[in-house]
Amino acid sequence: MKLHEYQAKAILASYGIPVPRGGVASTPAEARQIAQDLGGKAVVKAQVHAGGRGKAGGIKLVSSPQEAESAAASLIGRHLITYQTGPQGVPVGKVLVEEPAAVAKELYLGIVVDGSVGSPVIIVSEAGGVEIEEVARTSPEKLHTLAPDPAVGFQGFYGRRLAYAMNLPADLIRPATDLMGNLYRLFIEKDCSLAEINPLVITQDNRLLALDAKLNLEDDALFRHRDLQALRDATQEDSQEAEAEKFDVSFVHLDGDVGCLVNGAGLAMATMDLVKAAGADPANFLDVGGMADEAKIKGAFSIMLRDPKVRRFLINVFGGILRCDMVANGVVAACKEAGVRPSLVVRMRGTNADMGRQILRESGLNVTLVDEMAQISSALRQLGK
Repeated sequence: MKLHEYQAKAILASYGIPVPRGGVASTPAEARQIAQDLGGKAVVKAQVHAGGRGKAGGIKLVSSPQEAESAAASLIGRHLITYQTGPQGVPVGKVLVEEPAAVAKELYLGIVVDGSVGSPVIIVSEAGGVEIEEVARTSPEKLHTLAPDPAVGFQGFYGRRLAYAMNLPADLIRPATDLMGNLYRLFIEKDCSLAEINPLVITQDNRLLALDAKLNLEDDALFRHRDLQALRDATQEDSQEAEAEKFDVSFVHLDGDVGCLVNGAGLAMATMDLVKAAGADPANFLDVGGMADEAKIKGAFSIMLRDPKVRRFLINVFGGILRCDMVANGVVAACKEAGVRPSLVVRMRGTNADMGRQILRESGLNVTLVDEMAQISSALRQLGK
């Protein structure tokens, strides 16, 4: 689950990490008042779950409360399009109004879970304020990583090592070490998958300040954080993916025209490869899992039926705990409810596979049944003609 910048900064501040003074506004009038309280000059920042806001016009420097009100009016209620959003953009419901900072230097600090080492990894760079991927590509010598031993957690010498690697002045080594330790503690205690401060700045009066912040929370750990669940902003999420969560299925919306319903992540990935081999593109990744019932199958398939880009469907299931007849009944029920007869390529193996195929044969749907994975691509090509 992603958090907005203002939400992330509130959590950072509660862990003793310095952030700029400011407030969040839902209306232009509120933005004007916050700017007034800050002394007039302010930075107005669109609150969206996407990077690249500055280049897209989502961050505006203003010199008066009136300008803050005008800037907020130009952002709130519109869709902001950045390089991370695609052409549809994401809606701006709030803006963060903050005091401007006199920046002397921009740095990077982030923590992410690294599956290759099985623990959180701290990433720092003296080159902040730009995409860290670009730094890694063009100036890898400026990127430094450290994986604290999970058994002992963050230690002071870790922070000092990283602070020296960032070429910080001597009087900022201790504050930087404390800041890193606080961010690491936040990362662990809030079950984060990403904690990023970019840029972490040195101000002209020689203070460290988290000028921007990003926190992503691990979805599977949210049951431990009921308070954080309320911070979710569904308006920033893909509508199909948000709906799929209600049915407890793994769904990722893609740009193709072949809707895929599969059980098992590995089989789903292989199925998407077969779609590509047919000269087509998958419209989604959908893993209904091994414990799906008829209602879950119906709900998941209904989501795909409402996607106007999808012209054909591929069902590839291996019945273990999941019963193939239950899959067939759910698909037929979804089609009947929507009043459509879509074109389907179906491969069913395992538990009650014969029953599932019989249900589909008698459904009146346009079904092409195949037995082997190797037959899927050619069957899809035939439907695409």
